[in-house]
Amino acid sequence: MRRTVSARSAETARTSPRGWQRRCTGCRAAHFPRTDPVVIMLITRGNSVLMGRSPGWPDGMYSLLAGFVEPGETLEAAVRREVFEETGVYVGPVSYLASQPWPFPASLMFGCAGEAVSEEITVDPLEIEDAMWVSREEMTQAFAGEHPFMLPARKGAIAHFLLENWLADRLD
Repeated sequence: MRRTVSARSAETARTSPRGWQRRCTGCRAAHFPRTDPVVIMLITRGNSVLMGRSPGWPDGMYSLLAGFVEPGETLEAAVRREVFEETGVYVGPVSYLASQPWPFPASLMFGCAGEAVSEEITVDPLEIEDAMWVSREEMTQAFAGEHPFMLPARKGAIAHFLLENWLADRLD
C-alpha cells in the first residue's frame, strides 16, 4: 500500500538509508513521496498540431496541452478527456511517446501523441486562455525565432522534445 507523508507524520518520521522512504517513529509505517501522473499531448490533424496558452504566461508563449490523470483513468482516456475539456476537440488513436519527471508540483509527465478527429476549437476559459492549430511551417518559424508572435517551447521541456521530433518526423 502506498502512503504519502502528511504534515503530522512528517514531524515524527525518519528518512531511511535509501532516502526515498520515511518511517514513522511511532507506528513504523512506511511513507513514500507522492508523484502525480500528468499527460502532455501532441495532438495532430493533417499537417498541424494543437497548441494552447494558459493565462499568465508570457506574451507569445504557447505549448502542448497537458493535464492531470484522474484516479483509475488510463493515459489514453486522460488525453482524450483533457483535450476535449480544454478545446472541444475530439481525439481518436493515442500512443505513448516519452516521459519526463516534473518536480514542481511532484509530477511525472507522460508525453503522448493523438490524432484529432475533429478540428473546431471551443476554448474553455476556465481551463486555458487560447488554443490554435499550428502548421509545421509555422512551428518551424517559431523554432527558428521567426514566427510573428509565437515563441518556441522551452528547451529541456518535454513539449520542446515532442515538437522537435514531430517537426523532424521522428515520433516512432
